[in-house]
Amino acid sequence: MGGHEVADRKAVTTTPAGSVRLRVAQLVWLAAVVCALFLAVGALLIALDANRDNALVRFVLDVADALDLDVFSRSNGVFTFDGADAATKNALANWGIAAIAYLVVGRVLERIIRP
Repeated sequence: MGGHEVADRKAVTTTPAGSVRLRVAQLVWLAAVVCALFLAVGALLIALDANRDNALVRFVLDVADALDLDVFSRSNGVFTFDGADAATKNALANWGIAAIAYLVVGRVLERIIRP
């Protein structure tokens, strides 16, 4: 980047509209990371056979179930496994892909919104 481009970028982010766009972009990225984190931790809890009667485990799994948007669900997602450890494989594959999708879409949106 040349000196003028850096100065222009600083000027855009110091305007009120640029500042708002920067904050919105940061919030979009943060939301995507939090969604991906819930999905990853949910898959890990399934893989570790966590106690589903525990309130925290149940909360994380319920949020992850909502975040999979029924496209990456454990029961009818992109991948469906049969046999031994099918539930673990379904959670790791489908929620793993969903976490990556949230991060990719979040980063793209963040770059579009950022001034």
